[in-house]
Amino acid sequence: GPMYLRFELLSEEQARSIAGWRYPPPYDFYNADADPNDLQELLDRSSPYYAAVDPQDTLVGFFCFKHTAQVPAGFAAGAYDDRDALDVGLGMRPDLTGRGLGGPFLEAGLRFAREVFAPASFRLTVATFNTRAIALYQRAGFQPIRTFMHRTDAGEHEFLVMVRAAASAPPVAPRPAE
Repeated sequence: GPMYLRFELLSEEQARSIAGWRYPPPYDFYNADADPNDLQELLDRSSPYYAAVDPQDTLVGFFCFKHTAQVPAGFAAGAYDDRDALDVGLGMRPDLTGRGLGGPFLEAGLRFAREVFAPASFRLTVATFNTRAIALYQRAGFQPIRTFMHRTDAGEHEFLVMVRAAASAPPVAPRPAE
């Protein structure tokens, strides 16, 4: 069923907690300590990160929007030309991954983003090796648009840009009575 999450601006304590998260390979690419600027970015209010907190006030994950959800090399590749799309980034606590919670977590964050930003569409940028996330996004109705290469300290990686209309999926119309 749906996940009941509250979204709040990330606190410094929550940011430090996220910076300590450790994912197993190959997802260790997402460990925040890989880059000393990450803590600063987590607290950047111009493109804010939001904590996703469960009813017990436990940090479940985070969402970020706008430029912090973009990969710089995507601009040259034309991946971000559509100005009406809201860029979305997300991360779930490592011990919660791989348990089928990704779909409800993603939908809760998109519901929040619709209320706050009212975008025409949602856009995600994901490393192509992250097949687990790509499958999740496809199930949620995101379509692949294009790929581009981006060089980091960790080497060169290929990224995939995916989009979906922001409106929640329309309900299936009942069949007319014969």
